[in-house]
Amino acid sequence: MFRKLLRLFGWLLGSILVLLILLGIVFYQKDQSPEEVYKKYALASSQQIALGGVQLHYSDEGNRLDSTPLLLIHGTSSSLRTWDGVTAQLKKQYRIIRFDLPGFGLTGPNPNRDYSTSYYNQVIDSLLTALHVSRVIIVGNSLGGAIATQYAIYQPAKVRGLVLVDAAGLPPAKKTTGAIGFKLAQMPVINQLLTIITPRVLVKKSLQDAYGDIGKVTDSLTTQYFDMLTREGNRKALVDRMRQGWQEKNSDFLSNVQAPTLIVWGSKDRLIPVENAALFQQKIKNSQVHIWDNLGHVPMEEDPTAFSDILSKWVMQLK
Repeated sequence: MFRKLLRLFGWLLGSILVLLILLGIVFYQKDQSPEEVYKKYALASSQQIALGGVQLHYSDEGNRLDSTPLLLIHGTSSSLRTWDGVTAQLKKQYRIIRFDLPGFGLTGPNPNRDYSTSYYNQVIDSLLTALHVSRVIIVGNSLGGAIATQYAIYQPAKVRGLVLVDAAGLPPAKKTTGAIGFKLAQMPVINQLLTIITPRVLVKKSLQDAYGDIGKVTDSLTTQYFDMLTREGNRKALVDRMRQGWQEKNSDFLSNVQAPTLIVWGSKDRLIPVENAALFQQKIKNSQVHIWDNLGHVPMEEDPTAFSDILSKWVMQLK
């Protein structure tokens, strides 16, 4: 009996090994060079600056008379390109600064593998200092929302307003389906395989999980996210970032937010439930909520016109 179980175990182990080899052969994806991806996706306004141990990719455009710029921060596995539509809508009225977080986009990984709150706070502070900006209205989506919240607490005098867009930072109020790519990136062993095996269909499925209307996930959008993810070092950075986590067990830290806050959410968010908007509002003084019925986790990308309208009206009340 023991020998039979041993043979069965050996057969299962061998089968798994063969399957992994086949997956590697079929879906292996080597890293794309930073130069190649930068050439493909850099904007006319793209610039790079050495800070935080990386060559930070950023864009600073729009109305130069605006003394309190909008600082836009993207989410996990995204880039500053997620704000393209919003920037096109608002740059005549506002100065808009956006950047690729270290670990993502055209910036690439932090050599020290540090993606902590304090590290990102220092990166933001250094960027604003370099651009001679003393005060901003900071807008963050998903992971970028968690980072924006922490920066507003870290440097309250520099944050005139805070906009949280389907923000991370708190445990989900209820269970959601989540994005399959993010789930796999948190699984031991499997997450290491994802640093070399990256099926394009997995990227597309993760994008569909993030959109309210999956019909808006085009081939070109999938290719953009795929290329950014496979930029040299970004897949390993994603695994490192996931290990460090971004959920606070206790929401009391939100009471330290002093800036007026707009909380916006898509009701069809499958990654972070819309009920989390109320959790943020309960703890943040001087906050208000807006919910879109037909949008998902990235409303500013899915419907930049609707998002820009709400954002602009709220910002005008601050200025």
